[in-house]
Amino acid sequence: MTNQPTTPIASARGLVKTYGKGDTAVHALAGVDVDFGRGQMTAIMGPSGSGKSTLMHCMAGLDRTDAGTVVVDGLEVSGMNERRLTKLRRDRLGFIFQAFNLVPTLTALENITLPLDIARRPVDKAHLAEVVEAVGLADRLSHKPSELSGGQQQRVACARALVSRPAVVFADEPTGNLDSTSSAEVLGFLRRSVDELGQSVVMVTHDPTAASYAHRVLFLADGRVVGELTDPTPESVLAALAALRPARPGASALLAQTVGV
Repeated sequence: MTNQPTTPIASARGLVKTYGKGDTAVHALAGVDVDFGRGQMTAIMGPSGSGKSTLMHCMAGLDRTDAGTVVVDGLEVSGMNERRLTKLRRDRLGFIFQAFNLVPTLTALENITLPLDIARRPVDKAHLAEVVEAVGLADRLSHKPSELSGGQQQRVACARALVSRPAVVFADEPTGNLDSTSSAEVLGFLRRSVDELGQSVVMVTHDPTAASYAHRVLFLADGRVVGELTDPTPESVLAALAALRPARPGASALLAQTVGV
C-alpha cells in the first residue's frame, strides 16, 4: 500500500461548479472534497460529464468555482485575481494536454524551454539535461514537431511541463491521441518523473491501463467522488469500477460503459 503524504500538494474542499441556469443547469461539481498527494501520480476517472476535467481545471485555476476552496502548494487558488492566477500558472503549474500544443516553427528543445523564455527565467541546464534524459529525446532536440512521432511530440510536451520545476503537473487525457506503444512511453515517463524527479502529477484519463501507472485512482460520477483505489493495476481498476455498482447504480453503469466492462 502506498503511504499517503501528510501534506498534500493540492486540495479542495466543498467545490461546486454549475454551468447554465434553471432547468438547463449542469452541476459539474457537487461539493467535492479531495487531496492530491505530494510526490505522487493520481489518476482521475469517470464518464463524460462526471466532472473530472472540470475538477482538474478548477484545481489548476483554469476555471472559477461557484463555491469551495482550492489550495495548491500552500496557496489558495480560489481567492486569486487573474493577475495572480496567471503568475501561478506560469511559475508553479505544468500542463499537458491531449493535443500536444507544440509550436510548429520551434525545435523540440525550443518548445521545451518556451515557458522559461516567456517568463524571462534562466534555464537550469543541469535540470534541463535531467528532464531531457528522462524523456529520452536527446537525439531529437533539433527536430521540429512535424519531424517527430505523436509519442515523441507528447514527450516534448511532458518535458516542457517539467522544465520549470512546477509544484504539480496537470495532464488532461495525455495519451488520448496516441497508440498503445506511444502511450506506454509517455505514461512511463510521467511515472518516472514522480519516482526519480520528485514530481507531483494529476492526470485525467478514460483508460484503465493508463490509470494503472498512477499511485492512486479517484473515481468521479455526477460531480462527486464515488471511490478510490491505491496501487492500481488494470484489473483492479476494472474491479473497482464494478464494485461501485451496488452503491451507485446509475453512476457505476456509466463508468462501466466508459471502460468497456
